[in-house]
Amino acid sequence: MSPSLTALFCLGLCLGHVPAQRGPLPKPSLQALPSSLVPLEKPVTLRCQGPPGVDLYRLEKLSSSSYQDQAVLFIPAMKKRLAGRYRCSYQNGSLWSPPSDQLELVATGVFAKPSLSAQPGPAVSSGGDVTLQCQTRYGFDQFALYKEGDPAPYKNPERWYRASFPIITVTAAHSGTYRCYSFSSRDPYLWSAPSDPLELMVTEFPEATTELTVSLTNKVFTTETSRSITASPKEPGSPAGPARQHYTKGNLVRICLGAVILILLAGFLAEDWHSRRKRLRHRVRAVQRPLPPLPPTRKSHGDQDGGRPDVHSRGLCS
Repeated sequence: MSPSLTALFCLGLCLGHVPAQRGPLPKPSLQALPSSLVPLEKPVTLRCQGPPGVDLYRLEKLSSSSYQDQAVLFIPAMKKRLAGRYRCSYQNGSLWSPPSDQLELVATGVFAKPSLSAQPGPAVSSGGDVTLQCQTRYGFDQFALYKEGDPAPYKNPERWYRASFPIITVTAAHSGTYRCYSFSSRDPYLWSAPSDPLELMVTEFPEATTELTVSLTNKVFTTETSRSITASPKEPGSPAGPARQHYTKGNLVRICLGAVILILLAGFLAEDWHSRRKRLRHRVRAVQRPLPPLPPTRKSHGDQDGGRPDVHSRGLCS
């Protein structure tokens, strides 16, 4: 057999062992880079991704007859007319794949930005509730709330001019930066500029912090020895016996201190009572002390005048 015939024979065997594709083709994926929310005049790239070895890609804009047979569509400057829904598909041989999921390409910055606030406030404890409220001065009936890092928005067509987004039982996963948009249901792909960012902070209270707070509160009512015990964190698996002995010693110290204080108070009271009694004795003795002798009487003026009696002297001697 000639070499050319041998090569053709081997090629036929190889082609004969290639399994034929069975079943429908998998649908491709369509994404917008860097985001499907595109400010006016900013670039964006649409990319369709299918399995390896695709013969042909088709990227089309719905609600219009425009399409292109390529996997990538680069838009150098976003326009309002380019906003809308897109999808893509691919062809292998004579078979076409199912279309991809629809991609909503939104033009932002068409209208003025709304305001975003948190009620009761942007700082929430874990397990609490908070409501984010988006408000605009225009008569829009559609609102969307975005959190940085999440691929999809929270949409809420509530009231005209404003919408509320309640978050019940918040967790640490709800912490982050939020923005909201407003738009009209008549033009669902023409949105306002994003609101100013709102930082939502969720505070956690771990068990270790609670135990430390309790121990610090107990320190007010304990002595120095007891304080050094309760302030130290409890280690797992530590025996309860030594801790119980420490608490017993602390109680004994408190009892001894109380007894010493009572003894000192009793001593102060006894000393005060003794001093008062001593002062009272001195006062009684002073009352019973005999009177000092009277000073000698002087001669009256009457005797000097010839024996005429002095009325005042007579009266004192009678």
